[in-house]
Amino acid sequence: MKNLNYSVVGNCRTAAIISERGSVDWFCLPDFDSPSAFGKILDEEKGGSIEIIVPPDYTISQQYLAHTNVLVTTYESPQQDSFDVIDFMPRYRTGDESYYYTPAELYRMIKLTGGHPKFKVVYNPRLNYADGNIVNKYGPKFIKTCLEGNIENAIYLYSSLDFTSIMKNREIELTKNEFMLVSYNQKVIDIDMERVYLEYSRTKLYWLNWSNRSKKYSLFDDYIERSMLILKLMSYQPTGAVLAAITTSIPEVIGGVRNWDYRYCWLRDASMSIETLIQIGHSGAAKRFMKFITNILHSKSDSFQIMYGIHYERNIDEKELNHLKGFKGSRPVRIGNAAFCQKQNDVYGYLMNVIYQYYRYFSGTLDEIEDLFEVVKHIGRIVLKEWRNPDSGIWEIRNKKEHFVSSKVMCWVALDRAAKISEMLHNEHYSKRYREEAKVIKQDVLEHGWKDEIQSFSQTYSNLDLDSSLLLMEKYGFISGDDPKYKKTVDAVYSNLNYKGLMFRYNNHDDFGKPKSAFTICNFWMVRGLFVTGRQDEALEMFKRLLSYSNHVKLFSEDLDFDTKQQMGNFPQAYSHLALIDTAMLFSKEIKISKFIRP
Repeated sequence: MKNLNYSVVGNCRTAAIISERGSVDWFCLPDFDSPSAFGKILDEEKGGSIEIIVPPDYTISQQYLAHTNVLVTTYESPQQDSFDVIDFMPRYRTGDESYYYTPAELYRMIKLTGGHPKFKVVYNPRLNYADGNIVNKYGPKFIKTCLEGNIENAIYLYSSLDFTSIMKNREIELTKNEFMLVSYNQKVIDIDMERVYLEYSRTKLYWLNWSNRSKKYSLFDDYIERSMLILKLMSYQPTGAVLAAITTSIPEVIGGVRNWDYRYCWLRDASMSIETLIQIGHSGAAKRFMKFITNILHSKSDSFQIMYGIHYERNIDEKELNHLKGFKGSRPVRIGNAAFCQKQNDVYGYLMNVIYQYYRYFSGTLDEIEDLFEVVKHIGRIVLKEWRNPDSGIWEIRNKKEHFVSSKVMCWVALDRAAKISEMLHNEHYSKRYREEAKVIKQDVLEHGWKDEIQSFSQTYSNLDLDSSLLLMEKYGFISGDDPKYKKTVDAVYSNLNYKGLMFRYNNHDDFGKPKSAFTICNFWMVRGLFVTGRQDEALEMFKRLLSYSNHVKLFSEDLDFDTKQQMGNFPQAYSHLALIDTAMLFSKEIKISKFIRP
């Protein structure tokens, strides 16, 4: 079994990670970055979960309802006793076209499909990352769970099942459709099966409509669609922030210490995600992200960070939760992320590129255009000032700054796109300044980044190591795919960083030693590198092999184990899914569907 055979349901406010057996093993309330109420994924004994326990002879399967983020787990006995657990979080428009209903709650609709199935329920909430004693208070309509001494911070369980049978793990025989609802708020309306089905129908229809508005492709459309649904789910509705992942502290390797909290908005990751959503035809998330960018700057003199909290927080202090054992015993468990104070000059290129795409494809009001151009000029000032300085690089090296080639390249991207935006707005003064400095950066990279000794661009100006991020030089237009130097770089990266069919980010030592797992996105970058340098057959073969490493519902985490090909790292990973979409589109043609609507 793959270590991360999990699914995810969510509503752009929070999300739940659900195992292939239907156990809710990670669920933070009320928001993505809130403390977990169910955290079994980080401690099997004390983390807390919601489980459906069936006899051992039952077969359990799981799939998403087609074209949605609604999850169906099917339980079936040899005697044909069967039922489905349908998991979803409400998301739909109300009467106000600009408002979405996204409550912090999870519905588990239990649908009888045959015979007389029996099961037990484990309902074990452990609030505040399982730190503190839990108190359950029974009411006539719900069970209220809070921490001892803190009765206000509570969650509520509503159910058509008998509360005593739930809490005492008694066997339940299913004779009709039932439900469970876990809510951050006490409900002010009655919750019954009629209401549950209404919420289900509205949510299903929302996702069907959203998927139907997306571009369709001739090949790999099922993988593209699942990935775009995940990217959408990870876009935080209230602010427009885009998460890097839903979880924290899933390690890159079992027993390792590279365990980080990814429930925040990295400008790099978010920009790449939004660029991908723009490509497949979705403007809403892009517009909200642009608003997020303008809102994090309180004045024209504000500095940019590489990452923010999803509520615009600048300070994301990192600490360890020593009372938790970690994923499969991998400590430490961390919340917060100290990388927020790093300097990573490449981020400006990714951000400016998505701003450029926004200017190209979307019309805005005059004040929106002007607000965003202030951001463009602000980024331009920073890059003009900082590009010559060393930084921590795309991989967030913690205790060392270098002149990373990928950072210099992305600084060129930042000024190249800033020049193009300025030209679109007929501002020759800025476009000329940006173009001139972009030429200087390009010459600097060609002079100091290319190494004759290895016949390749190198990771930094001062070493001869290889780095998968060099593959992005072509994607962002710094160099063409048929340029001999890029072709040789692809060859060198493939020869030196490909291990057992998977790609390292880099294989030189950093502040935590030598990386021990394959970084999923780097494999997709290599597929593109092979494709654009004329090795399409090799690229397609590698891409198909990568897809086979996805889990049972086509989801990817951050990393892959070189030997077992098991998924590791935080899950699901926006980086991985945006790269999957970008790569799949290399092999596939867009299908024109104006004459019909897919049901």
